[in-house]
Amino acid sequence: MGFMSGEELVVTLAPVAVYWVYAGMYEAVLAHTTVLDRYRLHSRRDEETKNIASRKDVVRGVLLQQAIQAAISVAVLKIEGHAAAAAAAADGRAASPPAPAEPFLVVAARFGVAMLVLDAWQYFMHRLMHSVPYMYRRFHSWHHRVAAPYAYAAQYGHPVDGVLTETLSGAAAYLASGMSPRAAAAFFAFATVKGVDDHCGVAAPWNPLHAAFRNNAAYHDVHHQRGGGRRNFSQPFFVVWDRMLGTHAPYELRQRRDDGDGGGLEVRAFNKGQTTR
Repeated sequence: MGFMSGEELVVTLAPVAVYWVYAGMYEAVLAHTTVLDRYRLHSRRDEETKNIASRKDVVRGVLLQQAIQAAISVAVLKIEGHAAAAAAAADGRAASPPAPAEPFLVVAARFGVAMLVLDAWQYFMHRLMHSVPYMYRRFHSWHHRVAAPYAYAAQYGHPVDGVLTETLSGAAAYLASGMSPRAAAAFFAFATVKGVDDHCGVAAPWNPLHAAFRNNAAYHDVHHQRGGGRRNFSQPFFVVWDRMLGTHAPYELRQRRDDGDGGGLEVRAFNKGQTTR
């Protein structure tokens, strides 16, 4: 057997492949057609003038974060595998053969646990990054260099922020849920798609993820707006922590004045108790 099994390889590399393929689809459609222009949350001019990080910096930053994420993923999988083998040896048993596929409802329950753990970890770490001035200036402010989000900037940030918020939350979700490597590959691919979608800068009403989750591109856009850094911390699935802990900001989507440069919609956030009219 090589250093990594096929399942371990898929768990490690599937999220990376899904990230670039899915983000690339958004970029290709936005760059070469006008199909999504009426649903854009930021014009092309916004992306050029509001974003401090260049697209080359974003690509380099994301690739670095994904390399670190892959290394930690391999370490977690290997530690878990060695622990299972050691436990079997201590009991005088041979290493367990691959487990049969679990029933769908069991896998769905494990997905649910993983989603809850991932959300909880990311909410509190994300909020901590904004609450401690040093952590924000030194680490998390990198992510906010992209004020007009676009798809492949979803994982852009300082490596320390990426490890503490993204990578460790994934490891915690995997270990707490007890899912198999095969199920984990599907879960992290789904979480990756959701993260890209939350940063895609497009609020298409027919997008099934936007319909299924209140935490979507428009919701997260509030957080990236000037003055929005203390609101809408929840990511990537639910908004429950924002609602429970008073950091939820309601918003409305409005038609943007036609400037001939895309950006068909804008997100207008409201303070607590304020109405949309």
